[in-house]
Amino acid sequence: RGDTAAMGKHFGNLARVRHVISYSLSPFEQQAFPNVLSHGVPNLARRFASQVLKVVPPLALGYLIYSWGNQEFERLKRKNPADYECDR
Repeated sequence: RGDTAAMGKHFGNLARVRHVISYSLSPFEQQAFPNVLSHGVPNLARRFASQVLKVVPPLALGYLIYSWGNQEFERLKRKNPADYECDR
């Protein structure tokens, strides 16, 4: 213990935790995907439906502004033919 006490504690013995009880289940007794089809899919649909009205309108508005901005930029990049009528 002479060398380890001078260098500090090892990783597994950093602190002493008392009065904490932990339970675990063997990996062989667990089910990997229990009730995925009967509970998971309806829960996913419910959560999607509850959030769709919060997400879709801002995205649609952003897309409309973006597409309008690109169209306006392309329109403003063009020369006006009326400005060059007298050059002929």
